[in-house]
Amino acid sequence: MQIGFIGLGRMGANMVQRLAEGGHAVVGYDRTPDAVQQITRHGAVGATSLADLIGKLERPRAVWIMVPAGEPVAETISTLLPHLSSGDILIDGGNSYYKDAIQRAEALQKKEISFLDVGTSGGIWGLSVGYCLMIGGEEERFKKLEPIFKTLAPPDGYLYCGKNGAGHFAKMVHNGIEYAMLEAYGEGFELLKASPFGFDFKRVAHLWNQGSVVRSWLLELAEEAFEKDPTLSSVKGYVDDSGEGRWTILEAVERGVPVPAIATSLFRRFQSRQEDRFSDQFIAALRKEFGGHGTKSKK
Repeated sequence: MQIGFIGLGRMGANMVQRLAEGGHAVVGYDRTPDAVQQITRHGAVGATSLADLIGKLERPRAVWIMVPAGEPVAETISTLLPHLSSGDILIDGGNSYYKDAIQRAEALQKKEISFLDVGTSGGIWGLSVGYCLMIGGEEERFKKLEPIFKTLAPPDGYLYCGKNGAGHFAKMVHNGIEYAMLEAYGEGFELLKASPFGFDFKRVAHLWNQGSVVRSWLLELAEEAFEKDPTLSSVKGYVDDSGEGRWTILEAVERGVPVPAIATSLFRRFQSRQEDRFSDQFIAALRKEFGGHGTKSKK
């Protein structure tokens, strides 16, 4: 199949390579010319602008957008619109908010342009392993593009989830679960570190992946991380978030669904960014006031 691809970052470029190597005709564009040049080495065709990309695609066109959520997606769609025609399909494969996907689908439908929201998981390993795809939108359009999804994903690695919004909703919850899993593993290894037994973290991570009920790909990655840095001494404990955890919790509040583990994992990420938290200073000061407990002075 032929497909246009916008956004050739760490994931986007690998997705284009996987598609091109899978026999699809890919036209790619990125604001960075070097990124465009890179994909041509794998058999894709480069474009110099969004208009140029659309001009190199046969109608009806399919265009995959792989840019950061929010304004970049809105800006890309706005720039593309004058060049699109009835019957074209836009795919948002980034981590967009599912409510944005629903609104975009409704707006594009008025122009007879279809929209698929595709939650994409796989990170930098997707090129070799494949990408897990959660797809929302018109089922007829999903079926039309199924050869693309089949090439990108590993066996059984893609799913038509339902109407518009379903794909990004599934990815939102997926990432919320990821937050909680990472927090649980992090707390567990911190307790191992605090023990008197001098555990070899790499060997423990490897062990727990041999038939244990907590085995996972995340533990495989942990083993690799400990191989590079046995105590992670070179890593600053600042944990960012890209929005999906917040959306998951807001959705849970809206629907009255308890998600305490996911909520706690998000708040712990916020906590990781504070070098010296005022609330901790406050608690230490009050413990001294009511109980005479000692405090530590700032250096």
